[in-house]
Amino acid sequence: MHEITFNTVQDFNDYYGLPTRHPLVSVVRCDKTHKIEESVFHYALYALFLKENKGCKLSYGRTAYDFDEMTVTSFAPSQSIHVEPNPEVEVPKWTAIVFHPDLLNRTQLGRNISRYEFFDYTSNEALHLSAAEIDIFRGVLNMINQELQRSIDKHSRELIVSNIELLLNYCLRFYDRQFITREEINHATVKKFVAMLDHYMTNQAHQQGLPTVAYFADQCCYSPKYFGELVKTETGRTAKDFINDRLLRAAMQLLSDDTLSIAQVSHQLGFEYPQHFVRFFKTKTGKTPSEYRKTA
Repeated sequence: MHEITFNTVQDFNDYYGLPTRHPLVSVVRCDKTHKIEESVFHYALYALFLKENKGCKLSYGRTAYDFDEMTVTSFAPSQSIHVEPNPEVEVPKWTAIVFHPDLLNRTQLGRNISRYEFFDYTSNEALHLSAAEIDIFRGVLNMINQELQRSIDKHSRELIVSNIELLLNYCLRFYDRQFITREEINHATVKKFVAMLDHYMTNQAHQQGLPTVAYFADQCCYSPKYFGELVKTETGRTAKDFINDRLLRAAMQLLSDDTLSIAQVSHQLGFEYPQHFVRFFKTKTGKTPSEYRKTA
């Protein structure tokens, strides 16, 4: 298996035999025969790929995904992607934009890049585009590509970065639409989350500690950020708030048992120290656990 590192846009273009028109950004189209071999690609770049056929199988993290046509995958610096060939497809077709983090230095997009959480989504969370969304995605890429065809001047960087920001904002909108249109899947996931959460607090918290978003995201085969957005779309509350609500409800139920000390309740719920439990409970209710017991 090969290991390939893309430290620069030039590295990426050289690997695919493409010209480099700008040292920090490239819009590329691949529709020629390019033999795909099993490889691990290490990215020091941002990249968005519009997969136009099932040319390969990707995985990053522990989940593999056989990509449908017209899906967008996004990678960020420091990510590694495992690529396997798909023997059923001779010619993989895709369009991509890659850009170096240095392109964003001292820009509004650079300061706000963390809001585009889909760069941290895993491969089974790819963005599935409608026909209208594909036209928009390609249209913005074409504007960036047209700018790259021009000679670089004092306006080039600002215009390129502005259009990249526009593309990322459209991706945010498309992901919001995807969360809504996959409502049935999301509902089933949240239902599973609630069942696992209740089971965890009853049977596991005293040994494994407080429940976390990352734990349940992993159990449902999602990245924490995608899982958080899914839960928020379905319930109107963040996954963290949802966990805290169930934790508080469980605490109130345990406090109704006078045979349990505050320390025992704290331990049962997974708090490392009783004082942490007291602080949590008072923040949520305005009362300490002892005060709550007196008024309950």
